[in-house]
Amino acid sequence: MISFPTLANSLFLAFGIPSGPDLIILLIIVLVLFGAKRLPEIARSLGQSVNEFKKAKQEFDDAIAKPTTKTEEPTVKPPTATIADATVQNHSPTEEESTSNNQTAK
Repeated sequence: MISFPTLANSLFLAFGIPSGPDLIILLIIVLVLFGAKRLPEIARSLGQSVNEFKKAKQEFDDAIAKPTTKTEEPTVKPPTATIADATVQNHSPTEEESTSNNQTAK
């Protein structure tokens, strides 16, 4: 089977990991560009970013690996009202009932 190199692999193979004099030259360029006062700040923020990324990745992996639990569906109770209850609730008062209610409210 033929495997085709990806862009990252081809760049790694083309340039390699800087070591020795190459690394010293890169550090001097970074020092000149950012200054001695900013280097600790940059390193600290880079470390915090890496830690945040690792924490978010771990939380994501935990959320995916966590077994899904079946949520219980609420039980629906059938209505307990009867036809007789419905007629009582929809019952409009007669003339005698309304006058007796008005007299008791006074």
